[in-house]
Amino acid sequence: MSKKLKIGLFGFGVVGQGLHDIIRGQNLNLEIVKIAIKNPEKKRSLDAHLFTTSHEEILNDPEINTIVELIDDADAAFRIAKTALSNGKNVVSANKKMIALHLAELVQLQADNGTSLLYEGAVCGSIPIIRNLEEYYDNELLHGISGIFNGSSNYILSKIFNEGLAYSTALKQAQDLGFAETDPILDVGGYDPKFKLTIATAHAYGLFINPDKILNVGIQNISDADIQYAREKNFKIKLVPTARKISTKQVVTFVLPKFVKADDFLYNVENEYNGVTVQAAFADKQFFFGKGAGGHPTGAAVLSDIAALRYEYRYEYKKYHQQNGLIHTDKVSIEVYLRYVHEYTVEKLQVENISERFSRNDYKYVIGSVSLKSLIENRDLLLNKDVFIAQTGKLTYSQQDIAAIAEEGVLVN
Repeated sequence: MSKKLKIGLFGFGVVGQGLHDIIRGQNLNLEIVKIAIKNPEKKRSLDAHLFTTSHEEILNDPEINTIVELIDDADAAFRIAKTALSNGKNVVSANKKMIALHLAELVQLQADNGTSLLYEGAVCGSIPIIRNLEEYYDNELLHGISGIFNGSSNYILSKIFNEGLAYSTALKQAQDLGFAETDPILDVGGYDPKFKLTIATAHAYGLFINPDKILNVGIQNISDADIQYAREKNFKIKLVPTARKISTKQVVTFVLPKFVKADDFLYNVENEYNGVTVQAAFADKQFFFGKGAGGHPTGAAVLSDIAALRYEYRYEYKKYHQQNGLIHTDKVSIEVYLRYVHEYTVEKLQVENISERFSRNDYKYVIGSVSLKSLIENRDLLLNKDVFIAQTGKLTYSQQDIAAIAEEGVLVN
């Protein structure tokens, strides 16, 4: 017998309305009791008595046993989730920044209060990757997880490569469609996929990583020359977050644009769609594909979590509690394409093993290896509008890297 859920909903934007659309007319043994909004003057199609501007009215209502948090403000979202979990209410959230920044504390709150926080909708929209990492891969050794985690940047890149649009035109289209914000840097700068990667890595490897420790470089500096280079090599450029086990005890994480070949699953993931590749020791390579943006796709993921709460479902964080000895490291080098203007850029990043170099007055690039540590230390340099960097997909190891890795575990090819 499923539990009757009395829901307090925070936020009635694109996802909130999408969730309501899906729920409406279905017999799901749940009821939305109250909806918290910011703007009481905005015209809405639902009964005005359903809405409130008071968070406390919902959080302190003993009738409400489930909180669904779908707001943009990560700080406010954390206060809502923390209060609800502490007061014995289960929570469903789609706020990837809030969860990534506070995951360790949120996990402890659940344990202390016997409550459950679910957040499938926070990572890759409609793709059920968190549930699969929790359940299907719970005892699996994972070599890596990567993919396209951000529908906004993928939409822009699709329009550039498939329709020949300029970056600015494609960005404007994404904003007009509601895929990108007025200030799109969270998406195109790689912050949104970094938060999602942080959450996925917790479930894949049991590592709770501070997002500030993960390198993120976006697509905002992409130029016509970079696009032409990729086309000439029969590549597409995708923004790809990656978590990869490089030794028996070490995991690396980063978000970088990537040259993607036609035989890669990600090559044909277009527009607002997301795709996740999981490389496992026993199950081998598996691919998940679905819409990563939009009210109904994300609303469907949120509803899946709500439905699971009717049966007291909760994440077990098995790999975290196993204390498997894995650590987060930057001891790896990444082969990259680096477009630059000033030679000191190549020197400061300490690019090595250069296999290709081109230089003319208006366009310079190299293909070579850069340590992840150097990229992290020089994040500000990589944000310079005259610089664009993309990974080729190859990881390399210096003798120093190999020696450092050997201290912790056996190198994984």
